[in-house]
This record gives sequence, structure tokens and C-alpha cells, in this order.
Amino acid sequence: MTQQPVATSNKLDAAVLKVAGVVVLGAIMSILDVTVVSVAIPTFQSEFDASYARVAWTMTGYTLALATVIPLSGWAADRFGTKRLYMVALALFTIGSGLCATADSIGELIAWRVVQGLGGGMLMPLGMTIMTRAAGPHRIGRLMAVLGIPMLLGPIGGPILGGWLIDTASWHWIFLINLPIGVVALIYAQLALPKDAPEPSESFDFLGMLMLSPGLALFLYGVSSLPEAGTVTDTEVWLPMLVGAALVVSFVLYSFRPRHPLLDLRLFRNRNLTLAAVTLFVFIIAFMGAGLLFPSYFLQIRGESTLTAGLLMAPQGLGAMLTMPIAGMLADRVPVGRTVPFALVLIAAGFFTFTQLGTDTSYLLLCGSLFVMGLGMGGTMMPIMTSALKTLSAAEVARGSTLVNILQQIGGSVGAAVMSVILTSELNGSRVIPGVTDPGTGAPVTEAQLAIGVQQQPELAQQLPVPPSMIERGLDFAANSFATTFWVAFALVLLTFVPAAFLPRRREPSHLLDGEAGDEQPRTPVPIH
Repeated sequence: MTQQPVATSNKLDAAVLKVAGVVVLGAIMSILDVTVVSVAIPTFQSEFDASYARVAWTMTGYTLALATVIPLSGWAADRFGTKRLYMVALALFTIGSGLCATADSIGELIAWRVVQGLGGGMLMPLGMTIMTRAAGPHRIGRLMAVLGIPMLLGPIGGPILGGWLIDTASWHWIFLINLPIGVVALIYAQLALPKDAPEPSESFDFLGMLMLSPGLALFLYGVSSLPEAGTVTDTEVWLPMLVGAALVVSFVLYSFRPRHPLLDLRLFRNRNLTLAAVTLFVFIIAFMGAGLLFPSYFLQIRGESTLTAGLLMAPQGLGAMLTMPIAGMLADRVPVGRTVPFALVLIAAGFFTFTQLGTDTSYLLLCGSLFVMGLGMGGTMMPIMTSALKTLSAAEVARGSTLVNILQQIGGSVGAAVMSVILTSELNGSRVIPGVTDPGTGAPVTEAQLAIGVQQQPELAQQLPVPPSMIERGLDFAANSFATTFWVAFALVLLTFVPAAFLPRRREPSHLLDGEAGDEQPRTPVPIH
């Protein structure tokens, strides 16, 4: 591919900053959209009269779509050109956002979230490629600092922005707000990004993609159907799980054959990459899955507004903002085996508080625990990613980055599905209220469902002939259901200490900056979002 001329100065000149502005706009849209939706899940539940497990697919579908297009973006950039493809990704994300706002059912919303994810998944890999070419490898550190701004602000600003939009307008606006940003980004990209000449290179593993993505989606769909079906013997549960598992196993067996597989599983021969990938995967399942539940607790158990719930989530982002830059600096000097376990201790300590949740747990304690968890998260993600890629040869870095990024998205999808299924199953165990049915579906109403409804709409307590003690009992049951789900997440966090104990404790030579790198640049992003 034709390379853009790069400057030799270490400073980021105006031309590079102009290009970086385009990429940061795309990153802001992509990252904010993950965190904004987290506070809207209870709203979607009441709006579409759907279970938590079903609504969680607005996140699961989005992250599975991200995982699908991450490996596709490198091949497509070579074939169609980075500028053209980046603008297509922006347009797809923006159109998907507009369509999400028109959804009349939870099925429609999930479908349009997948469209959004297909665009959003390409924004970060392509953005990194564009910035690397504009500035050259010697200024990657400075560029990462620029791209780190939306990565740090997203977890803080997303829930607050989402809460404010839902409270002052409606849930539709968490998607509609992307439309003007997307239009500005498209015009900016057309004017600022340099033209490039596409030159098709290696072939793309379409067969692998057709096995992995549908396989994961089917398997997780079967898992998420379990609370409603009530038994694993239900056809809607076991059939998609069986077909999905067969597709995933077939993908693993097949992926060792092609010269350029969708995921190069041969890289797992590298001990450091394997340990880092396993640590990251288990950690992401726990952290991302449970992360969806934090705002829901504030909204459904404590009866807070969505804006307040977003503000209560801010300490976690602030904690990560403090430690992420420090962890990035230490990653090059101190072996991750000496730093990551300490960060995991902070996460475990913060998580433990949520296993003790009640209906009146101190906000000071909860916000302090979120802050401690944020400190731990900032010291975990980037060092593990660095460790995974550090000892790979230059020719393997792009494939290694793709592998770890996809594992992260798959972990997020699995976490969202599993934690939502556990919570829904726990809530379904509440007592049914005799003679009270859901006016929309005619289904029986449980004490926990009624208590959550009253917390969000206090007027329900006057409309229904039930004693206050029943509502109080239902609320206690719901709080215990959240606590039980957090116990599972806490156990998974403890499990990450096993692979983390084997992470490198001595400095090892890095191949990322050696002479064999040549002109090859990673096509996929080093940062994780």
C-alpha cells in the first residue's frame, strides 16, 4: 500500500493533529456508545416489557459485531483504502444510531445495535492505522496519549450523558446525539484525511468468520433463553447452544489450516501471549458483565434517576483515569507479573463490597468501592495487553493484536450474557403475587418485579392492593439477587489470579521496536476499549 510521507520530528505538527482530530471524533462516538447504553438497560426493560437477559443483548449483539469486523478491517483497508473505509464505518455507525432511535421492539433495537457495532468495530482499528501512517512509528507514544483522551473520558462521561438525556428527553436521544457528531466527522474526514491507493494483499478468511460469529451468537442466545424457558431441555435453549458450540469447535479445528486465518491460534504457542490472553479473557467476563449491573442496582433497587445513576458511576472512571497513564509508563519498565496482581487485589477488594449489597447500603461505601475498582482496572488492562504483544516478532504483532482484541470483545459478550442470565434467573425465583398480572402480557407478577416497578414508578403502590411489607420483601429479594450475581463475578475475579500468577516477573526482550519490523505497521489497534 502506498505510504504517506512521515515527518521525522517527535512533535505532533498541525497536519498530524488534524488527522488525529478525525480519529478522536470517531473514537468518542464508539466508546461513548458502549457506556451510554449501560444506564439505559432498565429503561429498555420497562419500555419494551422484556427481561434483563433479553435486554442485555443490546450490549451482547453490539460487542459480537465489534468482534466480527475487527479482523475484517485490516483486509478491507488494503482492498478499498483506509480513508474510504473509515468514512463507510462512520456512515454505518451513524445510520445504525439513527435506526436504533426508531426501534419499536427489543428485537429491532438489538438488530440495529448490531449494525451500529459493525461500523463502530472498524473505527478504532482504522483510526490507529491512519494515525500511525500520518505520524510514523517514532511518535506512536504521543499519538496514544491523544487517543487516550476519549478512552479515559468515555467511562466517566458516558453514563452521565446517557442519564441526563434519558431524564431530560427520552432514551431515543442516547442514539440521536450521534447523528450530528457523525455528520461533522464525515465532513471532517473527507477534508482532513489524505488519499491513499488501495493495494489488495493477503486473502481474508470468510469461512472462519462464517463459523465463529454465528457460532458465538447462537451459543449465547441459547444461554440467554434459559431464564424464560426454565430448563436446559427446552428446544430454544439446547438447540442453538448445540449448533453454536459445534460451529465454534469447528472454527478452532479449521483455523490451523489457512495461511491467513481469521484468528491465528498458532500464536498461543507463545507462553506470554497465552497467559496474558487467558488473564484478560476471564477478567473481562467478570468486569464487563458485572459493569452492566452497577447502574441497574442504583436505578431498580435504590430508585435513583438515570442521571444520578450515571453520576454515581463516575468514581470508577476517575479511578481508571488516575492509574492508566501510570500503568502505561510502568509497563515498559516493570514486568507485568509484578504489577498486575496488585491491581487485581484492588479490583477484588472493590468487588467484594457488591457481594454484600442490601436495600440501603451506604453510597459512600459503594462509590469508594467503584473508585478502588477503577484504580485496579487502570492498572490491569493496558499492562496485560502490552505483555501479550511484547515478545511477539514484528511479523506477528498485527495478528497478535487482532487475536487479543477479539478475545476482549468475545469476553465482553459472554460476560453480558452470563451475568444477565444469572440475575434474571435469581429474580424469577421471587414469590408470585396472587391475582396480580402484567397488564401488557397477562403474565403473573412476582414480588421482586412489583418492588422494582414501585421504585421506578412510586404511583404503582397506590394503584395495586398490596401491603407495604410485600413491596419491602420483594425489594430485599431483588437486592439479594444482585448480590448473588456479584458473588459469581467476584469468584471470576479471584480466578484471574491463577493465570496472573504466571505472568512474566522478569524483564524480557521486546521485539516490537527491533530491526525486523521494517515498514510493517499493525493494522489493528493496540488500545482496548
